[in-house]
Amino acid sequence: MRKRRDFLAANRGARAPTQGFVLLMRARRDDSDVVRVGFTVTKKIGNAVVRNKLKRRLRALSAAILPDRAPPGTDIVLIGRNGALTRSFADMERDLAKAVGRAAKSL
Repeated sequence: MRKRRDFLAANRGARAPTQGFVLLMRARRDDSDVVRVGFTVTKKIGNAVVRNKLKRRLRALSAAILPDRAPPGTDIVLIGRNGALTRSFADMERDLAKAVGRAAKSL
């Protein structure tokens, strides 16, 4: 996802906070079964190098988990938190799998 309106629409959907990120999920109204994913990290987290590192971790995390677990036709936004910088990748994978399950139930 690239457009601001898509991120704002996802913000009106289900929310599942974890220690390393916040997951926002919203079902789209179109007929497409494609799962769209967006990432955001605020300047509170750190400078550009730190923010980009965190976004790379979130991209790798979503590539590993979302193809199997995400409901078709949804928009998902991952908002990075400070905890994601020190948390292990395996813990974050478990967190994402749980967060997707929780958010999917409330759609």
